[in-house]
Formats: sequence, structure tokens, C-alpha cells
Amino acid sequence: MLAADARPLMPCHPARARELLRKGRAVVARQVPFAIRLKDRTSAGSEVDGVQLRIDPGSHGTGLALTDEKKEISENGTATTVRRGLLSVELRHRGAQIQTCMRQRAGYRHRRRSANCRYRAPRAKNRARPDEWLPPSLRHRVDTVSSVATRLCRYAPVTEIHLEHTAFDTHALSAGGPLHGPEYAQGPLAGTTARAHLRARWGDACAYCGATGVPLNIEHVRPRSRLGSSRIANLVIACAPCNKAKGSRSVESFLADRPGLLARILGQTKASLRDAAAMNVIPWRLGTALEALGKPVHAWSGHLTKANRDAMGLPKTHTVDALSVGLLDHQGGDLIARVPDRVLIARATGRGSYARTTPDRHGFPRLRRSRTRQHFGYATGDLVAAVVPTGKWAGRWVGRISVRARGQHSLSTRNGRLDVSHLHLRLLQRGDGYGYGVRREGVASMPAKNS
Repeated sequence: MLAADARPLMPCHPARARELLRKGRAVVARQVPFAIRLKDRTSAGSEVDGVQLRIDPGSHGTGLALTDEKKEISENGTATTVRRGLLSVELRHRGAQIQTCMRQRAGYRHRRRSANCRYRAPRAKNRARPDEWLPPSLRHRVDTVSSVATRLCRYAPVTEIHLEHTAFDTHALSAGGPLHGPEYAQGPLAGTTARAHLRARWGDACAYCGATGVPLNIEHVRPRSRLGSSRIANLVIACAPCNKAKGSRSVESFLADRPGLLARILGQTKASLRDAAAMNVIPWRLGTALEALGKPVHAWSGHLTKANRDAMGLPKTHTVDALSVGLLDHQGGDLIARVPDRVLIARATGRGSYARTTPDRHGFPRLRRSRTRQHFGYATGDLVAAVVPTGKWAGRWVGRISVRARGQHSLSTRNGRLDVSHLHLRLLQRGDGYGYGVRREGVASMPAKNS
């Protein structure tokens, strides 16, 4: 809720917001997240206690929660802290999509060089990167969380930010157990090479057909084209015919008729550490980015978040973890009194592409893209309301649109996609690079505090 001077006030109940809109005392300032602006109240004449923004960062998704904390006197006369959740947001990243696009672009360029289709020689690999450089997929995660946090601070009186900070020991995770002292300096390839290690593991025989006495190649169990890594756990040795026959297929489809061998090969593979490595970087850079908002930023460990969640008997989700970030004295009677039932899902969709052409599978231009982003006053990603007068989709629909030059735009709704003329559309909110949805939190009732 905003004051007449556009300064944030304390959030109100949805029923109160509907009453203010019905009486004409407020207007809609933003559709998603929903915010109203009062006409007859200024921030100077209002009492604003302030709320807290709590963030649980993740590799695939991040949970954000607006909370307020109040001191109450318990039955035995002691002061306890009661935390209430006001708004929960689940931000879903597209880091994997960005990484796939970067690999695809690198493949296009590699093919052009190998096919001698390049119009200039490759540049030298001596270009310096700034000290704060991050890969695009990681930079996307930091920027999107910072963007959503900035937006929440614009519409709510956030006084402090609480951020979960968790670090993962990737070496111990790869080894499958705790390591001590010199063990950190020794991996599976200590004193040997990848080829010698794989030959010893598979007895100088092809992992797929068991052929011996033939040249053996290093083969990726999960192909590089399917985001497979070059970790030793993802490598086997294979003869040239098997290597060629498998190609870029998944090992499950290649060995579908040999389940015993498939189980043996999958037994050596390990979970990817890509997400753990990302989480070792994101919280640090995110904390620096959030400090630019001018709010005090407090970092808390993941163990404390888990302890708070378990003490309250809450399920594990990103939004519940965000609500549990920060200090709570369970022995003193502190508790989480309210969990928002509805969670706003913000899916990062981007603002379009800078590419001027659409490539084919070889990376050569196939179609020329339009340089005009708006058609008949609408752009792809805008949130609109459509009133369809007749036909199968007759009625009122709300969703995001994909524009077409002829004016027959495509509208995405909960029930599917439909084509609607621009004459039947009304703009609700300009596209901001996110697609929004709602889901239930899954907490049936407020849990009682464990003794």
C-alpha cells in the first residue's frame, strides 16, 4: 500500500484493499504484485512500523518473504517475538536456459571455424575480465533477485533484509564423505591421469561392449550436448564403434536392452555439483547487491533456517525457508504465527532477444526478425485483459500476450492460449521480464509450536 506521495505504508488485508477501492479512496498502483495508492493519506500522517524482507536464495528458485515481528507478553509474563508472513514470492530463475543458449552459441561458432566459414581469425584469449565478472547464468540469478527485492522495497516499508548464506564443500560432496587435512589435496586422479584411471577401472575394455585389444576413446556418459560435465564420474572408455553408435543419445536409451550394464554405469555417476558451486557464489554477490538498497543486510546460516522450520513443523519450500530465515528463540517462546496461503510465482522470462535473425540448426540465418517490439500499442510480455465477445473463448481473460504484426495477438491464460484481436484488449501492466502465477503453499493449518 502506498501513500498519496507514493511512499510505502504498512500492508493491509485484501478485504481492506477492496473496501478502499470500492469507496474511491484508493487506486490501483500495480497489478502484480498488487499494490494500491491512497488518495487521502500521506506518509507523514501515517504510523509505519516497517517490515522485514527475508530471502532464501537457490540455484533454480529463490524464496522471498515480507514479514513483520511484534513483541507479545506470554502467559508466564515473558516477552516473546511473533513473526507473521505478509507476502511470499517464489522467483524461478532461467539460469539453465541461459547456459544452454551459451553452449548453443559456442557450438555455432565452433562449427563455423571448423568448416572454414569464418570471415576472420579467432581473437586472442587475452581479453581481461573485470574483477566482479560472473558467468551470465550466475549474473542472471543475482540480478533477478536484486530486481525483485528492489520492487518489494518500493511498495512495502522494508527496514531490514535478512539473507540466508550457505556454503557447500564441493570436494567432500564429490568424495561422498567428510575429508580431513591432506585428503583435500588428493582427488580420484591423484598420481595418475584420466585415461589411466578409466583403463584401470574398466580393465582395459570397452565399457559398453567389453571389447579388448582395440583403441579406446574417452566417452561422456551424459553427452556434452545434454549438459554433461567432464568430471571423472561422467567418463568411461569406449571403442570407436560404440562411441559413434551412442553419439549424443542418452545412456538410458542406448543401453535400454541391457539393464545390468546400465545399472553398473549409472552406479559410478554422481550428482552434478553445478548447483552447489553456484550457491557458493550467489549469496556473496547477492549480499553486495542488496546493500545498494540502503537497508541493513543480515546474513544467517542455513542450519538456523532449518532449525526454525523444524521447530515450527513446517514443510520445506523456498518460501517457507525464506519465512524461517533469521533468529528465533524457540526456548523463549518465539514462533511463526502466520504462513501466507497463496504464493506469488515470478518466473523470469526475459525481455526478448537482441538477435536480428533466427538461425537454423547449423547456426546460419533462417528468418529475419522484426525490429519493431510494439504492435498496435502492445509488446510481448504485457499483462492484459481481453473481453472476447463471441466464439469458444467468449468471456473475460487475463494473461500475458505475444504480439503479432497483423494485430491478432496470442494470449496465454490458465486454461490455454487463444488468439484475440488488439481491439478487444486492455492493458493492465507493461511487461517487466517476468511471468506471474499463483500457487498454494500447502500448509493446511497453522502448526503449533513444538515443546
